[in-house]
Amino acid sequence: MRTMLVCLLLVSFGFAEDKIETNIVYGKAGDRELKLDMAVPPVGKGPFPVVVCVHGGGWRMGNRKDMHPWLPVLAERGFVAVSVGYRLAPDYQFPSQIEDCKTAVRFLRANAEKYHIRKDRFGVMGYSAGGHLVALMGLTDAKDGFEGKQYPEESSIVQCVVDYFGPTDLAAFGKDDTAQRSMLSPLMGGSYKEKAADHDKASPITHVKKDAPPFLIFHGTKDWIVPIEQSRMLADKLKKAGANVTYVEVPDESHGWTGKAGKETTSKTIEFLKDYLMK
Repeated sequence: MRTMLVCLLLVSFGFAEDKIETNIVYGKAGDRELKLDMAVPPVGKGPFPVVVCVHGGGWRMGNRKDMHPWLPVLAERGFVAVSVGYRLAPDYQFPSQIEDCKTAVRFLRANAEKYHIRKDRFGVMGYSAGGHLVALMGLTDAKDGFEGKQYPEESSIVQCVVDYFGPTDLAAFGKDDTAQRSMLSPLMGGSYKEKAADHDKASPITHVKKDAPPFLIFHGTKDWIVPIEQSRMLADKLKKAGANVTYVEVPDESHGWTGKAGKETTSKTIEFLKDYLMK
């Protein structure tokens, strides 16, 4: 099943594509180089807060260029904007994907002076499978075993999360046979029946805690790929835990949207990131 990426109406003020620095190596997995792309604010010397963007694609498709439209929008508003590439299933199974995303955060902290970064102001945002990964980035720490081994002196903790329709309970998501066959089994190396504990550990709802960073969650009411209940469950559990969560349902929209809804969710995303990263 091919995941349809959200298409948002983003307003840029003439930020040139050649201002995006590409192919920055942030780590290695065996002989494979892991890469990210970056845009920095066109004015000011920093240090600047960071927003790390994580693409979707069912954990097995897509690439970091899918998030390039966000980079100039964020950079022009004072953020160092980063799009992260990560290892894809089925060649690489979980937790490779979350280890890569966390490694990217630690790499950026290790190189904060070079890239004019505020080490204490990291936000993350992602769509679909990327939403799942950023939710895990917000809810897990070293004790959960997803850190990998690179840049161990740096933290992967983030200060806020924007989750666009990410799967949050892989057991429930896997009840759909198509999702199980096309996405979850390649990701997890087996079905829920075969690897229940692994599916549960990979589910953001398993890691909800009161001291979670602020969350902003979007989901279309007619999403036919990731059921809206996935976001409702996470938002409800965060609220019950006493965490800071804003949950927005987008009426009559599916697994992505444009037009007025795109304008509104983009605006809410920018304001949320400003509120929690620029104070």
